[in-house]
Amino acid sequence: MISVNIVLTGKQQIELLTEPVGLLPEDGMLVKTRLTMLSTGTECICYCGELEAGSHWADWVKYPFYPGYSNVGVVEEVGPAVEGFQVGDRIFCTSHHQQYHIARPPARKIPDEVNDESAVWTKLATIAQTAVRRARMELGAKVAVIGLGPVGQLIVQYCRLMGAEEVLAIDLIESRLQAAVAHGATQAFVGGAAEALPFVQDHTNGRLADVVFEVTGHPAVFPLALKLTRNFGTMMLVGDCPQPGKQVLAVDIITRGVEVRGAHNEKLPPNESEEWSKVRQTELFYKYISRGEMRVDGLITSRHSPREAPEVYARLAKDRADNIGVAFDWSRL
Repeated sequence: MISVNIVLTGKQQIELLTEPVGLLPEDGMLVKTRLTMLSTGTECICYCGELEAGSHWADWVKYPFYPGYSNVGVVEEVGPAVEGFQVGDRIFCTSHHQQYHIARPPARKIPDEVNDESAVWTKLATIAQTAVRRARMELGAKVAVIGLGPVGQLIVQYCRLMGAEEVLAIDLIESRLQAAVAHGATQAFVGGAAEALPFVQDHTNGRLADVVFEVTGHPAVFPLALKLTRNFGTMMLVGDCPQPGKQVLAVDIITRGVEVRGAHNEKLPPNESEEWSKVRQTELFYKYISRGEMRVDGLITSRHSPREAPEVYARLAKDRADNIGVAFDWSRL
């Protein structure tokens, strides 16, 4: 079996390579991909290659690099040691942008009532869910979300489900804010974090936000997000900065007691990770989708043939402003 794969062969060099899939292991499943979604922030960082030496980014991105970690496919063959899966099952796993691949449990079987366009958000949904859990927000909290890309959009929806009184969306791009308001944001501000202080004050009775989610990953936004957080409030650092050495702590942490917490993938403290594993968070996301309490399929703003990948990455690297969910439709291959 051979597969057409999207591969980053060098800095800003995307190629489609035809490569062998390899033998099916006893504990594996051969999967034919139907839909994959770009994590536009992460994958554009990898594509551009502007990575700080010594950072985890520089250690992670080695050429050839296989981007992508949001894959919906159909099982075509099952190894003899695999239980609970059969040929024809739709599954989600964190495989790359590949036509065929080998998946292993805990790949997740997708419920019939969850379509491909919703299921392809699974990984990003658990990342966002983890960030909201780490914030430990209370019922009636006033929340600000800076950066309404894919993860920011999901955080908005989770915060409303958690009972936030206000979910204040902050972004430079009006179309992203329109999507956020359509999916749960209570107020929107077109502009940067540097100009957002009066907006946040207006909608928090002057107290500022109980929780601020910084989802851009831009080093200049970190100190600005702190200034939007109330005294003894929480700032969640969710956007992963490729140049962490440029992130500067502000005096707000000392003088106003603002607490900074980080969130990455599905990492939770030991007691919470046992209760809310990646599998349980995925199941909860699917339940919300099935009951109509979250809506994500409409957040896919463009679909492409995998053969368009070189042009897609080059365009997103220059300007991804009007994009939220960008998907590769492998039926177009």
